[in-house]
Amino acid sequence: MTGQRTYGGISADERRTQRRAALLDAALDILGTQGIDKLTVSALCSGAGLNERYYYENFDSRDAVLSALFDGIAEELAAALLAGVTTAPDDPRAKAHAAITAGIGVLTDDPRKARVALLVSSATPELRTRTTHTIKAFANLVAAEGIDFYGLTEGDPNPVIGFRATYLVGGLVQTLTAWLQGDLPMTRDELIDATTDVFVLLGEDLAREIRR
Repeated sequence: MTGQRTYGGISADERRTQRRAALLDAALDILGTQGIDKLTVSALCSGAGLNERYYYENFDSRDAVLSALFDGIAEELAAALLAGVTTAPDDPRAKAHAAITAGIGVLTDDPRKARVALLVSSATPELRTRTTHTIKAFANLVAAEGIDFYGLTEGDPNPVIGFRATYLVGGLVQTLTAWLQGDLPMTRDELIDATTDVFVLLGEDLAREIRR
């Protein structure tokens, strides 16, 4: 089997991956600083320093760009949450606080990501559906972490676990949206502490209820 041709030690697949990343970086900057109306093929390629043919090599529509960018932010959020839970002390409040701090940090350390998440979540019906599926995935993640932490592994998971996880994640999304839009007069630390209180309260209460 013939190996891939390389230029300067970089394979064709690696170059394509780099071009895709450059386009997504440009999309993040355009959406995060100028808005969705400015997200055009020419603006993307200009921002990435690429010929337009490389845009069509990677994407077939603006929605495809938005979806890829949204998915990348969601993956970064998931990784940050898991890292926070994994490295925190074995205490419910410490773990919840670390995960929430890490997740909110992803969206506020680079405000462009928060703007993109808000834009994409309401841009088109397809993207709204994608947002719904992403919220469900994060709820499943929260439920799995709670089951593991509290040792709730006997038999099928109690359906109330999924309900509370969905309630927590959906509520957090709405709360974050309101806070990012300036509708909640709280500092970031206050937001993190208040959110931690809610997660711990509902988690501890549910664990006690299931163990009865």
